[in-house]
Amino acid sequence: MNSIFLIRHGQASFDADDYDQLSPLGMEQSRLLGVWLRSMGYQPDHIVCGAAKRHRQTAQHCLQAWRQDLYQHPEQEWLIDAGFNEFDHEQVILQAHPRFTNFRELRHFVEQRAQPRRAFQELFTQAMQRWVSGEHQDYAESWSHFQQRCRAALQGACEREGQIWIFTSGGTISVLLQEILGISDAKIFDLNASLVNSGVSRLHYRTSRHDHTVRHISVASLNSAVHLEMHQAPALISYR
Repeated sequence: MNSIFLIRHGQASFDADDYDQLSPLGMEQSRLLGVWLRSMGYQPDHIVCGAAKRHRQTAQHCLQAWRQDLYQHPEQEWLIDAGFNEFDHEQVILQAHPRFTNFRELRHFVEQRAQPRRAFQELFTQAMQRWVSGEHQDYAESWSHFQQRCRAALQGACEREGQIWIFTSGGTISVLLQEILGISDAKIFDLNASLVNSGVSRLHYRTSRHDHTVRHISVASLNSAVHLEMHQAPALISYR
């Protein structure tokens, strides 16, 4: 049976001007994932990345630790598919909270709160509810289009045979699991918030021999972070 590893990127640089790059912790999470994948004997047939910098950097650090030699899955052979990109979280949040003129201003507001991460999560949850409701048309990409885009990318990946590692984001993984597990839009926030940086969700799938269309997809494991937990260091675990 074919399998897909949906790999969430390592921790990004939330507190920096350029969010779309791994923090030092994100690099270490990605490296530890590669070490664990190698220790388990996993051998990918294809590497797929979203087009974001943090997706590529996660794959780079992970594959560098996993490889036995430099010729295994060189970067020029990876498939870059923007269908696995995250939604524009800055636009989604700012549209819901117009008192902030830009994301830097919002971040500064959050940093002044007694509990910055909780304050951000509250703003983010409100913003997601507004976007997912479908009642507002002031987004570059609607919630329904985001769902369709991510699911089309997965269908395309499933046209390949073997074991596929896909480096992507939490929102993308959430909507892919949503369809497979039958999770409602109202509950998708809980799933998204629980996904660990560099965590792995594994899917099994079967395709038609005639036209390679997907016949069945099932979840083999969900949001595994054993490669971090085994080190018994809580500081390795992050969610944003």
